[in-house]
Amino acid sequence: MYAVIKTGGKQYRVQEGDVVRIEKLNADIGSKVTFDDVLMVGEGADIKAGADVAKAKVTAVITEAGRGQKVVIFKKRRRKNYVLTKGHRQSFTAVRIAKIG
Repeated sequence: MYAVIKTGGKQYRVQEGDVVRIEKLNADIGSKVTFDDVLMVGEGADIKAGADVAKAKVTAVITEAGRGQKVVIFKKRRRKNYVLTKGHRQSFTAVRIAKIG
C-alpha cells in the first residue's frame, strides 16, 4: 500500500519502510511525526482520494537531520565586469515511514 503525502510545499509518494528526505522539521531524532495531509491512498487499482482519505494519517520516525550538498549559483554579465558566485545548502530531515492508516 502506498500514500501520497504533502509536507513542506511538496508531495511525496511513500510506502511503509521507505526513507524519505523532506523539508526540515523542528523535532528530535527518534521522535514520531504524523502527517495528516494525505492526498491519496491506494494499492494497485484500488485508489482512494479526496473525501475518502480525509481521516487517513501517515506515521513516520525521524532518522536523520542535516544539510544537503552545496549548490553553487554563478551569474555573469559579459563585457560588464560583473561576476557573482553564491552557495546554498538546503536543510533536510530524513524520515522512515512506519505506518499508513
